[in-house]
Amino acid sequence: MRVMGVDYGDVRIGVALSDPLGFTAQAFTVLDARKTPDVSAALADIAIKQEVSRIVVGYPRNMNGTVGERAQKSELFAQQLERATGLPVSLVDERLSTVSAQRMLITGHVRREKRRAVVDKVAAALILQTYLDSGGRP
Repeated sequence: MRVMGVDYGDVRIGVALSDPLGFTAQAFTVLDARKTPDVSAALADIAIKQEVSRIVVGYPRNMNGTVGERAQKSELFAQQLERATGLPVSLVDERLSTVSAQRMLITGHVRREKRRAVVDKVAAALILQTYLDSGGRP
């Protein structure tokens, strides 16, 4: 069974999956929220097809550790996702995950146009790898 990592945004939702043993995270896809009528259902479909047993959602706390508007949206989304999938959903601190993903892509000489298309799934992979490295397993 795999773990799914989600970088939740208003426009794009990055998705990553662990390997079956739960050691490494790989970027999987990006959903466009404007073109996906029911994001939770789309993620539930991925979870079924990829044999996911747990989902982790990035939790963007403020730099001082407080919970802001964006983190509150992530909390609500995680609850909605848990209802839609029937799977346990955990929140993982993701401060600066998108910034880190951008830096990785720039260091890898990925062109700007291509970075826009993949940064969210790379951020999802960073969120998921944080969970896996902390001892989280499927």
